[in-house]
Formats: sequence, structure tokens, C-alpha cells
Amino acid sequence: MSEKIYNMVDLETIEKLADIVAAKELGEITIADGEKYITVKGKKCLPPMPLAGVPVAASPAVSAAAPAAPAETPAVSQKPAGKSIKAPLVGTFYAAPSPDQPPFVQVGDTVKKGDVVLIIESMKLMNEVTSDVDGVVQEILVKNGDAVEYDQPLMILS
Repeated sequence: MSEKIYNMVDLETIEKLADIVAAKELGEITIADGEKYITVKGKKCLPPMPLAGVPVAASPAVSAAAPAAPAETPAVSQKPAGKSIKAPLVGTFYAAPSPDQPPFVQVGDTVKKGDVVLIIESMKLMNEVTSDVDGVVQEILVKNGDAVEYDQPLMILS
């Protein structure tokens, strides 16, 4: 397969495309020549996708929203108790970097602004979610492996 890419586009062009993706913080860039094409994906691939994916995912998630409603009820009551960390995109919640490692945080742990507190997997990409405030974990509202929706409260910090 790599031979096909080299026949279509030289390595210098691929490197320039990668540089453009990185410098402009693009999700991806695709160039095509007839039926042949090449796509270079960057680290910032997900921010545009959740916006496009939210309306599409909203319909199937409506049936899943009924079980999620109880999780939102504590979120309403949590406002006086602390700051909510919400899902920045639709995906699957993971509390640890891998199944054989300990969770990033547990109830009672102190968290500083910028600390990784969880991962959301979306479209086979693992997205680290960081805390935007300092605090102590009061409650984790979802379980490992749960599907989460955009802007859903996941964790409460005091």
C-alpha cells in the first residue's frame, strides 16, 4: 500500500501536508487526483467531528437518554456543591488509561487545573479530558464504559 502512496505523492509532499495539518491545527487534509487520494490526519481531528456528530448521535441517544436522566438529576442538585466536569464530545467514558491501570482519579482525590481526569473514546480515538479547575473529586456520575453525550456532567469537584 505504501508503494501506491509513493507513486501518487512523493514523501516531500506528504511531509508538507503533515506540517500544514500540525501548523494550522487541522483535523485532517485530503488531496485527490482522479480516483487516487491521500488523507493526512492530525491530533486535532476530533473537535470538528463532535459538532457534526452531535445532531446525528442525538437521535439514537434519545433512547439512551431515559437511563441517563437520573444522572442528570444529581447534576442539577450538584450546582451548589461544586463544579461539574462535562463531556466535551460524544463517546465512551473511561476512568483509566487502560484496563490494567488504576483510574486517573477517585472520589476524594485532589485535582489541579490541567490534570487529566478521564478519557472519552470517540471514533476509535482516545481523548484525554482535563480539569479546568482545582478541587476535590466529590462524585463520579458515570461508570467505566458508559456511553456519554456532549455536555453531560461526568464528575463533580468541590
